Amino acid sequence: MKKVLIALDYSPTAQKVAEIGYSLVKGSQAEITLLHVIGNPLYYSSSVYEPIMGFGGYVNTDFLEPRITDGLRKASYEFLDKSKHHLGDTNIKTLVTDGDTAESIIATAKEMKADLVIVGSHSQQWLEKILMGSVAAKVLHENAFPILIIPTKK
Repeated sequence: MKKVLIALDYSPTAQKVAEIGYSLVKGSQAEITLLHVIGNPLYYSSSVYEPIMGFGGYVNTDFLEPRITDGLRKASYEFLDKSKHHLGDTNIKTLVTDGDTAESIIATAKEMKADLVIVGSHSQQWLEKILMGSVAAKVLHENAFPILIIPTKK
C-alpha cells in the first residue's frame, strides 16, 4: 500500500475509525490522508454530536449563511488537525472537500489513486439518514478500489 484514505465524519465514532484505520496501516509506510466531506450544514448543528479527539465542534447555526462556508471549512480542517495530532503522526495529510459525501470520497480516492479507503459505518438516527444517507454502503457499491468498513455502532 502506498496511499490510504481515511474518511472521517463529524461524529463521536470518528475517533474509533481514525484509531483503528491508522493502526492497521501505520507500519506500511503508506501516505495517509484524513478526509472530511462537508455535506449538509445542518449535520454539524445536530445536538447528538459531542466533542471528539479534543475538538468541540462547530455547533453555531450562523454558518447556514453562504458566506460562512469558509468558517465551516476552517473548522473542518481544525477537526482533522486535532485528529492528526491525536494519532501522533505529523506526516498525515488532511483534506476537506464538499458535496455529496459518498461521491466526494470516491472522487478523492480516484484522484489520489488510493490503494485503500477506510470508512466507518454506524447506526444512524432517522434525522441523520435523511441528511446523510448510507455513505458506507454507497462507497462500497460504487467504488473500484479496496475498502475497509469499520463498524462503529454504539
